[in-house]
Amino acid sequence: MAAPAAARGRPVRRPRRALHGVILLDKPLGLSSNDALQKVKWLLRAEKAGHTGTLDPLATGLLPLCFGAATKFSQVSLDADKRYTATLKLGLTTTTGDAEGDVVQTRLEAVSQVTREAIEAACAACTGEIDQVPPMYSALKHEGKALYEYARQGIEIERASRRITIHGIDILSWHDDELVIDVRCSKGTYIRTLAETIGEHLACGAHLIGLRRTGSGQVSLQGAVTIEALQTLTEAEREALLQPIDVLVSHWPAVTLNEEDATRFLTGLRRRVRLPNAEAVRVYGPAPAATLDQRPQVFLGSAHVKEGELIPIRLLSPLEVQSQLDAAARPEPSTTDF
Repeated sequence: MAAPAAARGRPVRRPRRALHGVILLDKPLGLSSNDALQKVKWLLRAEKAGHTGTLDPLATGLLPLCFGAATKFSQVSLDADKRYTATLKLGLTTTTGDAEGDVVQTRLEAVSQVTREAIEAACAACTGEIDQVPPMYSALKHEGKALYEYARQGIEIERASRRITIHGIDILSWHDDELVIDVRCSKGTYIRTLAETIGEHLACGAHLIGLRRTGSGQVSLQGAVTIEALQTLTEAEREALLQPIDVLVSHWPAVTLNEEDATRFLTGLRRRVRLPNAEAVRVYGPAPAATLDQRPQVFLGSAHVKEGELIPIRLLSPLEVQSQLDAAARPEPSTTDF
């Protein structure tokens, strides 16, 4: 008789299950976004999962992880504005724009000439719509290969500048050669490049030594959980931390349908509505699986409105709709700070 897998030193295969919702993860330093996703997916025994955009291994902070039906709306978070706390080291520039690179230039004497007024002016100069050239040490692809692979071989690839928006930069602290700022920006912003640009404006150079994402779209670190904390919880407690399927689209206008229209909408049919045009709305209606005397409103999917028609974009399946009723019956997440 063959010995069990665990006895033979192989990992035990855990049965997967269908879970639907979003975990707000506080990603640790040194872990890639995909590694973090796989660890949480394993802890939850989830069948389907995806993250909402890469957060560099050297960065910590908010990484929304989508499970089941929530993966249909992960692009919304990917395209959303972001918020970061960035720590800059003034007086030194590096090959990578961060602490991993080799020092290229040292201008420590110029740091003593930096004033708060100069920092405020540098931040103001970097605010608004600006053009930014992606760094060579990035995951952007050129002919199927990441730019950082070329950079490690000493090959420089010409990169086109990209228009981004810096909505605001606030100074959180400044002491000697270390500057901490709060950055609100559009997707696609490279904070390493922003740090270098601020250093150029200050005429002393700078590189990034710390980065923490604090917000993505409508969600923030409030309610986020670490992998270490997840490991201490029971499976039921982990599941209770799942945010609703629609949490990433909570800022879209809401449309509520009656029972007949909700049923037809879920089959992909357009519905007539008296609503202004809208690029994206979230749609709710009575839960088809609920009893007649108790029909809670549940999230049905997304749509856009054009010339009086509600046109489906992303729809939930009957099982995904039912999962919301199941989630409502789960205990509320603990209020413990993670």
